[in-house]
Amino acid sequence: MGKRPAKGDDFMKMFDLTGKVAVVTGASSGLGVQFAEALAEAGADVAVLARREDRLEAVRDTILKMGRRSKAYRCDVSKEQDVVDAIAQVEADFGKIDILVNNAGIVIGGATDGYSAQDWDKVFSVDCRGVFLTSREALKGMLRRGYGKIVNVASVAGLLGMAGGASYNASKASVINLTRALAVEYAAKGVTVNAIAPGVFDSEMTQGFFNTEVTDAFAGRTPMARIGRRGELNGALIFLASDASSYVTGQTIAVDGGWTSQL
Repeated sequence: MGKRPAKGDDFMKMFDLTGKVAVVTGASSGLGVQFAEALAEAGADVAVLARREDRLEAVRDTILKMGRRSKAYRCDVSKEQDVVDAIAQVEADFGKIDILVNNAGIVIGGATDGYSAQDWDKVFSVDCRGVFLTSREALKGMLRRGYGKIVNVASVAGLLGMAGGASYNASKASVINLTRALAVEYAAKGVTVNAIAPGVFDSEMTQGFFNTEVTDAFAGRTPMARIGRRGELNGALIFLASDASSYVTGQTIAVDGGWTSQL
């Protein structure tokens, strides 16, 4: 028989990230800022990575005010040396990486018959290659220590198709299967790898895709008839980043108001 379920304080400790070190990519805006703050609220020290260093510093300062350690690192996840250097510096500064949140992503819309190979490659270089590079580098330390949590930010666009978004659909589908592959490869070595697939949320990236503020009018066929609200991804994130998900790996959790559940 298995262990009896934890109760009370013991149960809540499963979600406690005190003493853990988390890395969040694409942490200068949107969901990345929310993820970094949520991890800090759960007790983790947080290293924030992104291309726009000035914005990162504001995120870092917010986390420091929460009583957690935090440092900002300029990093373009599509550039291998940037990733190698940034992850090595985080390891040097914090002593370890327990949690990696691969959030960095871009979307470049357009009809396929007129879409450039350059834009296709740019989307894949960030959305898929970047996940591979950061995971590869973080895994080295995780495997030495026998512990790690990798959470990839995919999208419902990786589960379903949409007109004008073939590159994003394909890149996020790649992230979902990369998640499965890494999960299988490292399941017996103390590292879990899972993904979150957000539905429609208002963010800098979605505003850029739709060329306007994203409101409930963009909910489409979502059964809840609204877009996601700020903080509604945090529960899935903390679950997958914590020991509450110790027997969960290779999974993609859609946080989408039921969008992907209907015909």
